Amino acid sequence: MGDVLAGNHATWEFDSDSVLIRFERGIRTPRLFQSLRERRIPYAALASVRLFPGKRGTVVLHAVPRPGADPLLEAAAGQLKEGADPYRLVLPADREALAGSCADALRSVLGPDASLPADRFLVAAPEAPLRFKAYDGRAGFDGSRVSFRWSWTGASSAKWKAGDQTFPVAELSGVEWRSPEAAEGYLRLVPRAAEADGPGGPGSPSGPPRVQADQDPAAVLFGLGYGPVHESLPFAAAVLESVRRTHPAPQAPAVVPVGGAAHDPAAVAERIRHLGELHRAGLVTDAEYGAKKAELLAEL
Repeated sequence: MGDVLAGNHATWEFDSDSVLIRFERGIRTPRLFQSLRERRIPYAALASVRLFPGKRGTVVLHAVPRPGADPLLEAAAGQLKEGADPYRLVLPADREALAGSCADALRSVLGPDASLPADRFLVAAPEAPLRFKAYDGRAGFDGSRVSFRWSWTGASSAKWKAGDQTFPVAELSGVEWRSPEAAEGYLRLVPRAAEADGPGGPGSPSGPPRVQADQDPAAVLFGLGYGPVHESLPFAAAVLESVRRTHPAPQAPAVVPVGGAAHDPAAVAERIRHLGELHRAGLVTDAEYGAKKAELLAEL
């Protein structure tokens, strides 16, 4: 695509298969954006694209990611405020025409799976090592282990009795992040052993009672100035991505259509890529390219 859109707090650079979002560093830029610095979003990670009027003479370009494609949004679980959404670009109204052109171009490259949840993370997570100061201790992640070191002033007696904690990623099944901007925010690690407590896990009707975060050695508390979004959310996303990579979700058996065998999506994608190379080289006409691409997409 090759276009560049410069808006409030960020610049979007459109490539052939992804958009690179570079966040500004300034006193008015949300601290989460400053922490992320830049993110490359593959078009395969997007579900849709919207362009609509914003506030006070602006327009908003919103690229909506597919569920399950971005570990940051998976960890946030809908708790991010609108102004801290890294997929929203606010622009002056006089750039609406250019923004509309980019939105149309984005829609044209959305794949056939855009309406489906992603079966794996397609956007890179923040890189370890990461750390932040919680109300009752310090949290660290080196890429393979999460550590909690309790503080003298904030940690409960239950956590002091349990002692400082280290959790190998291989022993975790997930992460639960409750925003520090809400009441009683925390970061809780979910050990894989909890899966044996029942389908709903701890606190479910089939599992044991849920331990409060201030008493749980697998959780750290947030508070005023402790565990801010720009520190604790990238941390949670990095841990979640590492957990999913270590224990990928089981693949559902492919559904074989009646009257024919299922086609490997990766193989079809490779054939479409090769067809595109032939088209760009002038060895395939526009009509032949369009007809053959439609035929290959129908095999998915």
